[in-house]
Amino acid sequence: MSRFDVIGFGALNVDKLFKVNRIAKEEEESFIEDYSEDCGGSAANTVVGLARLGCKVGFIGKVGCDREGDMLLQSFRSEGVDTQGIVHAEQGRSGAVFGFVDRKGGRALYINSGVNDTITFEEVNVDYVSQTRFLHLTSFVGDKSFETQKKLLDAIPAAVKVSFDPGALYARRGFAALEPIIRRTYVLMPNALELKLLTGEADYRKGAEFMLEKGVKIVAVKLGSGGCYVTDGRERHLIKALNVKVVDTTGAGDAFCAGFLYGLLNGKSLQECGKLGNFVASRCILKMGARAGLPFARDLELLG
Repeated sequence: MSRFDVIGFGALNVDKLFKVNRIAKEEEESFIEDYSEDCGGSAANTVVGLARLGCKVGFIGKVGCDREGDMLLQSFRSEGVDTQGIVHAEQGRSGAVFGFVDRKGGRALYINSGVNDTITFEEVNVDYVSQTRFLHLTSFVGDKSFETQKKLLDAIPAAVKVSFDPGALYARRGFAALEPIIRRTYVLMPNALELKLLTGEADYRKGAEFMLEKGVKIVAVKLGSGGCYVTDGRERHLIKALNVKVVDTTGAGDAFCAGFLYGLLNGKSLQECGKLGNFVASRCILKMGARAGLPFARDLELLG
């Protein structure tokens, strides 16, 4: 029996979000209407989403001995995320993201990765990661942590399934750089732009087929307001997004991953997994920040 349903492995950041009248270009000025500080990081948001849905989750990452590091750990503990896999750096700052969100929900992000980019394979507890049904990987800025992720995939048992949300950072590295991860990936959850960057295919359906040919078992393409496209090579479903008022799209893709993985963990059909992904994402974007709107297990009744 696995101890965990999902363990996340990605950057841990405190999101400092500024609501602005518009996103300024160079030599322009804009003004701040609101400010919030929340814990974030793509894989971290996904595991919090899963914890709220009642899953057993843990995390591998790195924080500094600072206020932000304490915030990140405290936030995980309050959400029921196991923190034994998190490394404490003696020196250096915890990661932070400065985000500027305009009135329409559009955003610009600046990443200060700090100690996130220093995690080595030797610091990762392989036994800990071997006790999960899914290992959920997301991007780092630097090379060292990226190499650590690749090494870890060679060290864990084949029974551990890998889910991978590359994000734009990793997608820009190109397919060849990511191939060691993609070959080991059970479910790949890119958005349409990331899939195009990785495959060169403008049509996300063709991009998804390309990934299936490379050994991925399930591809779920996030299409924003267009919903999602999911396929395992036998089934293909385009699933409409839920119509909600967008407050802030920060973390919507991470929320989708939580809903989709929840479906897989609970033996749902591919179509149901897509609907769950869309539902969790639709709740996330109703509130400012990546986590405030994430639903709880009881909210799934609204799906009907």
